[in-house]
Amino acid sequence: MLRPTVALALFFLATPSLAETPITAEVFEAHVTGKTLTYRQFGNLFGIEQYLPDRKVRWSTAPNECQYGSWYPQGENICFVYEYDPTPACWTFWMKDGALVALSTSGVAGEELHEVDASDQGLPCPGPDVGV
Repeated sequence: MLRPTVALALFFLATPSLAETPITAEVFEAHVTGKTLTYRQFGNLFGIEQYLPDRKVRWSTAPNECQYGSWYPQGENICFVYEYDPTPACWTFWMKDGALVALSTSGVAGEELHEVDASDQGLPCPGPDVGV
């Protein structure tokens, strides 16, 4: 049986979001604005997000399919809302080796997203009702 102090130490080591210091909205904004970031989770592509001025975003999980939204700070978290789902998706972000790591506020350790690429290129997002 583990002693309480050892168990607590192991808990914090196994929970990066609690062991790392969350970045501020200002640090997040400086890191992302004007960039398109690719995120992976469990070694697979999770999605690509383009960060536009005024805290606007374009999010894509499939080629040429985009959702538009915005982000805002809420306490230590960064929350996103998108045009087709007004329910906020909130994340805790921190930096690791110069790249973002994020954990959903409803997630558990091991479910983190990892920034694996940053580009100045925008997402190829066709306008609404193209071809209709």
